[in-house]
Amino acid sequence: MWVCHSERSEESLIRDVSLRSTRQDTGLNVERLPRRRLAEGGLSVERCALKKIAIYGGTFDPIHHGHLIVAREALEKLGAEQVIFIPARVSPLRKTAPVARDEVRLLMIKAAIESEPGFAVDDCELLRPPPSYTIDTIEQIRQRNSEATIYCLIGEDNVDKLTKWRRFADLEKMVRLVVLDRSGQQPHHAYPIIRRKIDISATEIRKRVATGRSIRYFVPPAVEEIIRREKLYLEQRK
Repeated sequence: MWVCHSERSEESLIRDVSLRSTRQDTGLNVERLPRRRLAEGGLSVERCALKKIAIYGGTFDPIHHGHLIVAREALEKLGAEQVIFIPARVSPLRKTAPVARDEVRLLMIKAAIESEPGFAVDDCELLRPPPSYTIDTIEQIRQRNSEATIYCLIGEDNVDKLTKWRRFADLEKMVRLVVLDRSGQQPHHAYPIIRRKIDISATEIRKRVATGRSIRYFVPPAVEEIIRREKLYLEQRK
C-alpha cells in the first residue's frame, strides 16, 4: 500500500524534519493491528499520477533525521514529486536481520513523515516473502506508474555491491541511480550524488538506547516515543 501525502507550503528544513514530527503517542497497539491496516496508518491514501518518483529503500531501524534530511535534498535537487520510503523485510546482502519488527519500523516511518510534503511510504517489501530485492520493488512500482521517471536512491556504502544486486543490468535500464552521500568523502564512481554531511546512524542510535543515552535530536520526537513505548533496542545487538 502506497501512502500518499497531500502538498502544503514549504517551510524551513529544520522545521520540516523536526518540529512537524512532534505528535503525541497515538495509542496504537501494533500487536493488534493487521499489517494492511498498518500500511494505511490512519493517513489519507490516494492514487497519485506522478511523473518523477524517488525510491528510498532501507531497513530504517530506526528512521532518523539523517534519512529525512537527505531525502528532502533529493526531492528538491531531482525535482521529484515524491520520495517513497520503502522499508526492507530482509535485505539480501545484510548479514543480520532488522532489530525492530516490520510493523514497528513501518509505524516509525509513518510517524516521521506524517504531514511532510512530498514524502510517502510503501510497504510492498514487507508484504512479499523475503529477501527484499530492489528489482522486484521497482517492477511493482513501474506497473502503477508506467510513464514516470524513477530515481533509485542508494547509500554510498552500497555502490561497491551494486554488481551483486539481483538483475542489476535490468535495474539500470529501469531507474536512474542516485547516490546519497552523508560521509563527505571523495566519490569513486560516476553516479550522480546528493551530498549532505550528517554524522547520524541507526547503529549509533540503537547503541545509545541500549546504554541509556539520549537520542533527542537524532530522531523525530514521534519516533523517539515509539522507541520508548515499544521498548526497542534495549539490548544492544553484538
